Order: sequence, then C-alpha cells, then structure tokens
Amino acid sequence: MSDSLRDRTIEYLRGLQDRICQGMQALDPNSTFHTDHWERPGGGGGRTRVMGGGDVFEKGGVNFSEVHGEMSPEFAKQLPGVGTRFFAAGVSLVLHPKNPHIPTVHANFRFLQKGEASWFGGGADLTPYYPNLEDVVHFHRTWKSVCDRHQKVANHAHFKAECDQYFYLPHREEARGIGGIFFDYLKDNPEEVFAFVQDAGNQFVPSYAPIVTRCQQAPFTEAQRDFQTYRRGRYVEFNLIYDRGTIFGLKTNGRTESILMSLPPLVRFVYNYQPTPGSEEEKLTSWWLKPRDWAAEKLLGE
Repeated sequence: MSDSLRDRTIEYLRGLQDRICQGMQALDPNSTFHTDHWERPGGGGGRTRVMGGGDVFEKGGVNFSEVHGEMSPEFAKQLPGVGTRFFAAGVSLVLHPKNPHIPTVHANFRFLQKGEASWFGGGADLTPYYPNLEDVVHFHRTWKSVCDRHQKVANHAHFKAECDQYFYLPHREEARGIGGIFFDYLKDNPEEVFAFVQDAGNQFVPSYAPIVTRCQQAPFTEAQRDFQTYRRGRYVEFNLIYDRGTIFGLKTNGRTESILMSLPPLVRFVYNYQPTPGSEEEKLTSWWLKPRDWAAEKLLGE
C-alpha cells in the first residue's frame, strides 16, 4: 500500500474523530469533552476525547490513535505479514447513554500494517436494553446502504454475519447486542476499500443520532435503570475477554486509559439473574438478541 494512501487515511481518521465529537456534542450540548493528547513509548500517540456531565450520555469516548513500533514475536504470529514491525491508525468510540431506552453504540475504523502486509478493518454495532424495532431497522438499513454503494469490496450479508459472530459471548451463549457490520483484513483493491471505509465512517452519526433523538425523552423506572447496569456487565465481559482492539492495544503497550475508555461508568454483576418470564427484560435475550435480517423487517406503514 502506498505511503500516500496511508497518509490520506490518517488525515481522514483525524477529521472523522472531530466530526463524530461534533455530532455527539450536538445531541448532548450540556456535556463536556475532555481531551488528552498522549504519546506511546516506542512510537506514535493519539488523542482521546471523553465526554460526560451532560443530560444524554453518562460516558462517551472517541479515540484517535496513530502508533508504530515492534510487537512481541508471539503476538506477531497471530497477524498477517512478516516480522514484528507494525503501524496502526484508527478511530474507536463507545457511547453509554443514561436513559436505558437509548442503546449503547460502538464503532471502529482502522488501518494496520505489519511488514509488507496492510489492511483495513472496522464496523459498528448496537447494544440496546429495551429495543425499538424502528431504531433497530434504521441502524441496520444505514449500514446496508453503505455496503450496497461499495459492492465490489463490501458484502453486507457477509459483514452482518461477521458482526453477529464476532460480538458473541461463547461462555454465555449469548450475543452482546443486535449487531451491525464488522469487517477485517480488507486488503484487495485498497482505494475502493478506503472509499468504503470513508463512507462508513461518515455514516456513523446518521446511523445513531436519530435513535438518540427519538428515545432521549422516554420515561424510565429505577428497575429499568438497574437492568441497564446489569446488562452493561455483558459489555465489560466482552471487551475484557474477546475484543480485538483491547487485546491489540494491550499487547502492543498502548495507553491503558484510552484502551479501556470503552468501559461503562456504572455496572452491576448480579448472581444468577433470571428475568420475569414474558417481561421486556426476558424478551431481550429470548428474541431481540437472536440474529435476523433486521434491514428487511417491515415497519408500520411500509
């Protein structure tokens, strides 16, 4: 991959962080972003922005990183390419709303090089607590439209299936959320892939902002809030055990505070929790978290 494409990717990702932060600030104007500029021992650094103190998001983080150096020989064997020298740039974000009717959302867009090998990866997924069909369909249709505009390099059905498979907790036999798209190791036709990644990054705010707007005034009970903090435990389990970004960051001596910014501020672990049969809480795991073709679901009036 040419140095020009790498430089253009870095420039795009820096700007993407700015635009996403602006979009989230517009949704929660009373919140404040705290910005950390940091350097990585061994090479590179980044810019971490964490928001809170507002009315909508209990905690949100949008991170840009551009790092390089040497990885351990053991970890290097798990990635394409020869040698241990690497370069990685990306934007990753997680938003944890206060209102349990607003889903948690995650997205990541990244570029990596190891030796002569280089590739793009990323995606976006939604983790609701009290799902709404309109929201779920909107999210999935947004990402299907992106993929459909770049069919040479982006297969929506495949990327959706990859997302359902990736954001899954085997020890729970349970999905983390209702999915989205996930892609990795995209290396053929790099200019076309870069165009797709840009389109996908630019669609993050439109994929999520309407959901926040629809749900932010929805009333909720203390019991629903308790359920939200309990379900956040699944998020913690996935991010600490399975998440590739977390593992890559820790294995390459990344900045721990930025790597773990995705964790929610409040979470509960309840021993042997059992939802009431027939309740909305029970329906989350028995129906909503089962993979289906959400983009094809019919909404009222269609």
